[in-house]
Amino acid sequence: MHVKKKELEMILQRIPPLKSPKPSLEQYQTPASIAADILFLAYDDVHDKVVIDLGCGTGIFSIGCSLLGAKKVIGIDIDERAIEIARKKADEMNVDVNFMVGDINKAKMKGDTVIMNPPFGAQYDNKKADSLFIKKALEIASVIYTIHLKKTMPFIYSLISSLQGKITYSKDYIFPIKKTFPFHEKKVEKFEVKMLRVQKTFIKE
Repeated sequence: MHVKKKELEMILQRIPPLKSPKPSLEQYQTPASIAADILFLAYDDVHDKVVIDLGCGTGIFSIGCSLLGAKKVIGIDIDERAIEIARKKADEMNVDVNFMVGDINKAKMKGDTVIMNPPFGAQYDNKKADSLFIKKALEIASVIYTIHLKKTMPFIYSLISSLQGKITYSKDYIFPIKKTFPFHEKKVEKFEVKMLRVQKTFIKE
């Protein structure tokens, strides 16, 4: 199924965020406009490839990858409520995604590409979550697309380099997060984020 970027964005807008998200898991929905843009940038790494969405939430990247012709899509998230919504939406849209409930750190799977919006690691309960996601992604795929707070880039660059990863492309976005938790002071908080395409430079046989 071939869709244009605007069409994909409109389809992805129909995927709802999780109600009552958990602050410790930083369950923020990727805006459909950003998700569609990243997916089109990643088209050559998605189409006819095995794609894994780590921390898939309600499935916005997973479903988008399926719509762009991925050979197989696996979405994994620790919250069964999110997976329930993702499965329902995939069924409604008649796309084939293998959604599973699980801890990404214990997941044993392999793919060509990982596309993910991991936790920013900003909450005390979730420190270093961004590191764990990057490590797992480079363990299971040779190409990853990942989103991080711009202010954490020096740390992220250093981590990727230490894991034999090479950043081949990056793009900045303004990531709006609606007031979700009591500690959010504004109706919409806007964060400067950077999307990175990372290629593994050393692949163990």
